[in-house]
Amino acid sequence: MPHENAITVAARPSVVVVIPFYNGADFIERSVKSVFNQTVPAHEVIVVNDGSRPEEREALGALAARYPFRIVDKENGGQGSARNAGVAASSADFLCFLDQDDFYLPNHIEILVDGIPAGDARFGFVYADLYEADVDGNVVRTSLVKEHAKNHPKRSIFDLLRYDMFVLPSAALVSRVAFDAVGGFDGQFMGYEDDDLFLRIFRKGYSNHFIDRAVTVWCIHTESTSFGIRMIRSRFRYFKKLIAMFPDEPRRGRFYFRDQLVPRFGKFFVDHAIEAIKLDNEYRGEMFAYLSEYTDMVLANPYMGRRRKVKLWITRFLLSHSTPGIVRAIGSATKLPLIRGFRKIYKTEA
Repeated sequence: MPHENAITVAARPSVVVVIPFYNGADFIERSVKSVFNQTVPAHEVIVVNDGSRPEEREALGALAARYPFRIVDKENGGQGSARNAGVAASSADFLCFLDQDDFYLPNHIEILVDGIPAGDARFGFVYADLYEADVDGNVVRTSLVKEHAKNHPKRSIFDLLRYDMFVLPSAALVSRVAFDAVGGFDGQFMGYEDDDLFLRIFRKGYSNHFIDRAVTVWCIHTESTSFGIRMIRSRFRYFKKLIAMFPDEPRRGRFYFRDQLVPRFGKFFVDHAIEAIKLDNEYRGEMFAYLSEYTDMVLANPYMGRRRKVKLWITRFLLSHSTPGIVRAIGSATKLPLIRGFRKIYKTEA
């Protein structure tokens, strides 16, 4: 139940909370309970069942008998598409999101709603900090966003391209007008869909505002969507989308590929290929294909330095002719001081 001093719903802008659900029966009650324990209640609470197993859907239905939220069922498509479905099923003017394994602090909605500036005709979103916790909700640190991203609020496209935004949907409130203006989350992503959404809202000229307080507990564990093959695939798709969105502008001295995108993403494509070959796992061919395509992009870009191109070409060549045993041996041998310099060829393209 809401706090006894909670401001009435009528006195606040209308807010919907959308929670994507995918086989998350172990966590969902904690999340839902945190929504219904807010000092300022949401007008709507929607849980989107994103193609969960029948027994998981049954558990969700049983939970809905105890908490007054609405269930929307859809085929599996990832968090972005699930959030879009929840928004489409709602009518509130402002949108809050919550991942199934995270939970709100009691004044989440109150703080974010109070952060909407009066008279801001181009309001896009307001976001805040988070606690980091383990899978059981035990707090690790109380200022995650500020430790990972220095610039708040967001003011420069160059910063948004060079670094992860660390605007987390579970710690943000978004204007429906801005959300609809950019078409919501891009359903092709199952990772980086949040950076993509907030970048597009920024590009449309909507404002963003930062509140220096934690409003959500972000529970990080190996089953989170932040880990795994889906995230790796989405990273490469997002990298390619950004290349298409931001072609180099040499006349204005803006070299997005060289100065923002390669420093941010390149190391991942190299490291993922190395790890897949070392492990000789089922993704080895796919990871090497990403590295190879990335290498071709670097070699084709006229503004990339020759030294960087040569190192990356050597990396690809060596990996293409190396067995898992050789890569593992090099990984161990290059820890020795005398040949540590060789490690750079395998570990980075810079």
